[in-house]
Amino acid sequence: MSTAPRLTALDALHRSLGATMTDFAGWDMPLRYASERDEHNAVRTKAGLFDLSHMGEITVTGPQAVELLDHALVGNISTVGVGRARYTMICQEDGGILDDLIVYRLGETEYMVVANASNAQIVLDALVERAEGFDAEVRDDRDAYALLAIQGPESPGILKSLTDADLDGLKYYAGLPGTVAGVPALIARTGYTGEDGFELFLKPEHAEGVWKALTEAGAPVGLIPCGLSCRDTLRLEAGMPLYGHELTTALTPFDAGLGRVVKFEKTTNEGRFVGREALEKAAERSETAPPRKLVGLIAEGRRVPRAGFSVVKDGVVIGEVTSGAPSPTLGKPIAIAYVDAAHAAPGTEGVGVDIRGTHEPYEVVALPFYKRQK
Repeated sequence: MSTAPRLTALDALHRSLGATMTDFAGWDMPLRYASERDEHNAVRTKAGLFDLSHMGEITVTGPQAVELLDHALVGNISTVGVGRARYTMICQEDGGILDDLIVYRLGETEYMVVANASNAQIVLDALVERAEGFDAEVRDDRDAYALLAIQGPESPGILKSLTDADLDGLKYYAGLPGTVAGVPALIARTGYTGEDGFELFLKPEHAEGVWKALTEAGAPVGLIPCGLSCRDTLRLEAGMPLYGHELTTALTPFDAGLGRVVKFEKTTNEGRFVGREALEKAAERSETAPPRKLVGLIAEGRRVPRAGFSVVKDGVVIGEVTSGAPSPTLGKPIAIAYVDAAHAAPGTEGVGVDIRGTHEPYEVVALPFYKRQK
């Protein structure tokens, strides 16, 4: 029995713009509008506008909201100030990653957890289950928000013309309430592209008006609508992990090279949180003998590696590609891969990717591939 895909508040607008739509985590989402390369380059050099309304918003409120989040997540949420955000993860008891998340602190006892579309229900269920015994409420707010992202070097200027918020004072990983094009929004300086930009959480009924206002304000400086396809190549160049590729339940944050998000020294709950014991062991392993490390690979040829392809050296499999694509910025195919620690150093000679039986040469590099000039 197949269920109809969910539609965002901007569905009709995307179709009127000629978007190629695709099913993503049960949502009908725009893959591209015209050229993926043009969309990618617009975000790197000017600005791009994304509909991210498939992301899962979960509100946590109550006197013990922070204790619940410190218990349920691996980060130290009690140190997040009002109006700030934190990248963190939710793990299983065995340390495996259920999802990576951004937690926004909206008020004294109010937090918004933003989960990936594919994991929103899993995260919601886990938070509800872990809330037992805490004086806190977990609320499914997925239908309460539309989410637009404006990303790229021109985005602050474009947004400034439409908001009363102090964008200059808004730091990276901070969020504040304001109005955009006359309607209330949570304006966050966050994104998934490696560029400066903003994510705007709005009521679904306001999404179309704000999209059109941003489009109009951004047209003179080259803003164009962007789909999920270029979002993937942008995050890949920026070395940002994608759940289901670089992050899975089979891996701990330490395996993924993201052990820094795990905080053992929490002030709440006597430092106890779900998965702590397993993660302490994972932390020790990663220091003594890490099995594999996450690295970047840059092609010497033109063939594009895909997730699941083997990384080889001297005819032996030493790892696996988790994400790969042509890089518009570098002008070459790139990949992120887990490779045996012994061969993970940048510049390691003789590494290749098995692309349909041919071992194509690749250069091992440190992530990210691309870092914007501040």
